[in-house]
Amino acid sequence: MDIVFNCPNCDQELAVDQTGAGSQIECPACGENISIPSTGKVTTGSLPVVPVGPVPAASSINTSAAAKVELHLKVPVHDKPAESLIGKPKPPLEVVQKGAGKKLRIRTIRRASCIESGHDKFDEKVSEFLHEVGETNLVGVHIINYEQFDVGIQKIMTDYGVLVVYRG
Repeated sequence: MDIVFNCPNCDQELAVDQTGAGSQIECPACGENISIPSTGKVTTGSLPVVPVGPVPAASSINTSAAAKVELHLKVPVHDKPAESLIGKPKPPLEVVQKGAGKKLRIRTIRRASCIESGHDKFDEKVSEFLHEVGETNLVGVHIINYEQFDVGIQKIMTDYGVLVVYRG
């Protein structure tokens, strides 16, 4: 025989064996300590089973377990906001020190834009920018190939560059 009662704090319906009457338990829904009443709705075995929906009497489905549902489901009502069940872990200290709070940024450096007075300064420009960013903020460096139309010679030229992904 079970004693069926509601938690006085969160109104969750609970069922406890009759031998537990008068003892203290922790409510599984809200976690508060409550005492089991000595009186309540006493049932045999489990809560009453009631058929769901109109099912023809001659059907074998009418007598099956699928046609019945236990009516002891209640949604707890809370006065305070519900706490998150899955907490987001905090980042490790090493990640925070390396700039985890900074936004990801991208910089594209094309070789054609690094030619000054006929001298190719691509390596110097890339090295200077990488030194500016710093190794701890560097996420990745990727090689790119691109085509551009050269107006002077009226041809499409293929060139290269780098795409730098960094935090900053």
